[in-house]
Amino acid sequence: MITPAKNSDIGTVRNITHNTIREIYVHYYPKGAVEFFLAHHNDAAICRDIAENCVYLCCNSENVPVGTVTLNGNEINRLFVLPQYQGLGFGSELMKFAESYIFQKYDTISLSASLSAKSIYLKYGYTPVEFHTIKCADGDFLCYDIMTKHLD
Repeated sequence: MITPAKNSDIGTVRNITHNTIREIYVHYYPKGAVEFFLAHHNDAAICRDIAENCVYLCCNSENVPVGTVTLNGNEINRLFVLPQYQGLGFGSELMKFAESYIFQKYDTISLSASLSAKSIYLKYGYTPVEFHTIKCADGDFLCYDIMTKHLD
């Protein structure tokens, strides 16, 4: 079940996001890049997106929040599923929801794909259109792709 996040869900969205980054991203990125991701997905950014009605939570059959996605215009942002719930279809549920929602108003979806998620987005038909690097703490770099998908 996917529902809009409320102000009281800021901690839940942060926990899903930060726990996933801490457990998954460390296998793909150096420490400085992981710290950058954690700082980027801060409470102020989450709070702003919730206030703009852009954040959604995905709950399992027991109504436990297991994933989140943020939809800003035609962009999919902050799509995370807790590691212990990955591979169970929650990410697919969030992607289908996000695409359906965005394609009601736009012909193209854009997203920033981390190294850990790029292969998943490729399977969903997204195409890399730009490659970016950000210099982070300790001389580390964060690399990611901008990817798009067009309405058929």
